[in-house]
Amino acid sequence: MTIVVGYVTTQEGAAALDAAVAEARRRDSRLIVVLARRSRGDDPSLLEAEADAVRDLLDDADIAYDIRQLRRSDDVAQSLVATAEEVEAELIVIGLRRRSPVGKLVLGSNAQRILLDAPCPVLAVKPVPAAS
Repeated sequence: MTIVVGYVTTQEGAAALDAAVAEARRRDSRLIVVLARRSRGDDPSLLEAEADAVRDLLDDADIAYDIRQLRRSDDVAQSLVATAEEVEAELIVIGLRRRSPVGKLVLGSNAQRILLDAPCPVLAVKPVPAAS
């Protein structure tokens, strides 16, 4: 059994990774982390450093995992869905962020595309708000 998680170094990405690790433990499943750049201009060495940080976290979690890095030109939603299809995933985990109606209209919604196109259930999580 396999779980696919979309990860980017944001609070939403961290929430998704935490939830995916918990699900992988609960289900005794392998975790596939699809690591994307936060912006198109990110330095590739930064992405590798982020991958190393994720490896350290997952090594500490003591679960089976694989990390796949997206190329700058890859479509995140399409890549997550394709990865889930390829590995016959039992679950996809994604992080959600609040966006304005105009933001949704102008930028589109990867989350919506994943929810609609996924070949398996999708767990959508949001970060826990910071205590004030």
